[in-house]
Amino acid sequence: MTSEVNSEQAAWWNAAGQGWARAQDIVDLVLRPFQDLLVDAALERPRDRVLDVGCGTGAVTRAIADALDGACVGVDISETMISGAKQQGNVRFVVADAQVHTFEERFDLIVSRFGVMFFDDPVAAFRNLLRATTPGGELCFITWRTPDENPFMTTAVQAAAPLLPDAPAPDPNGPGPFSLADAGKTRKLFEQSGWSGIEISPVDRICTMPEKLLVPYLSNLGPIARALKEAEESERPRIIGASEVRSTRSCTATRCGSQVPFGRSPRQLHSDWRCHVSRLSRISPDQPRVSSSACTA
Repeated sequence: MTSEVNSEQAAWWNAAGQGWARAQDIVDLVLRPFQDLLVDAALERPRDRVLDVGCGTGAVTRAIADALDGACVGVDISETMISGAKQQGNVRFVVADAQVHTFEERFDLIVSRFGVMFFDDPVAAFRNLLRATTPGGELCFITWRTPDENPFMTTAVQAAAPLLPDAPAPDPNGPGPFSLADAGKTRKLFEQSGWSGIEISPVDRICTMPEKLLVPYLSNLGPIARALKEAEESERPRIIGASEVRSTRSCTATRCGSQVPFGRSPRQLHSDWRCHVSRLSRISPDQPRVSSSACTA
C-alpha cells in the first residue's frame, strides 16, 4: 500500500469523521452491546497493555482502560475522530494508519469494534498488527456479516443510492463494511498474515436507540450524511423523511424485542446486528489455546 493510498484513506475518514465526532454519544449508545463484548474479552485475564484499532472517538478504548484500571492506546486514521475523543489519564490516542504504522510498544491484547474492514491490504495490515503483539497475545475484533443479514445497515445505502448517482459502485473485494463477511475467506487472510489459534464465531446483538435520535444518527453517518451534504437545502427534509421511514421499517421488519407495529411511533427502535467475532493468537499452531466464550455469549 502506497503513501498516496494512505493519504486518500485519511482524507476520506477525516471528512466522514466530523459527523462521527458530532454523533459520538449516539453511536456509543447504539454500539454499547459490542463495547461490552470487547470489555468482557479484555477481562478474561490480566492485561498489561491494550490497543484499540480503528478506535474512532474512543469509547471502547476508555471502557477497557476503566475496566482493567490499566493503559489502553487507541489508534485511528481519522484526525477528526481522534480530536473528538474524550481524554482520560490512562488512555492515549494516536493518529495513524494501523496497516503501516510502526508501533513502538507491544500489546498483549488488540481489539477493534468495526474498525478493521477498511484496510487496503488486509494481509499486510494484520501482519503489522501481529508484529505489534506480544508472544501469547491476542487479537479480538467484531465485523459485520453479510448485507442481507443486516437490513438496518443497508437501508441507508438503498435510500441514498438515487440521490448519489455518480457515486462509484462498491468494490466487493475492496475495503468496506462487509469486506470480512465471508468467514472462509477471512480465515485464509488471517492464516496468510501469520496468526494462529483462529476462531471466527457468529454473534448477534440487538442495538437500541430512542426514536428521536434516529434523524441525528442518519444525518451524521454514512451515505445519508453524504447525500445531505450534496443536496440543495430545499431537498434535505425530503431526504431525511424518506430515510427515516425506511430505517424505522428495517427495525420493525426484523427482530425488535417488544414489537410495535410501524406507524405507532415507538419510543425505542430495536435493530438486529448480525456479526462475526474473530479471536486470533500469536502462538505456534501446536500450542494449546483455551477457547473463550466471552466474545460469543
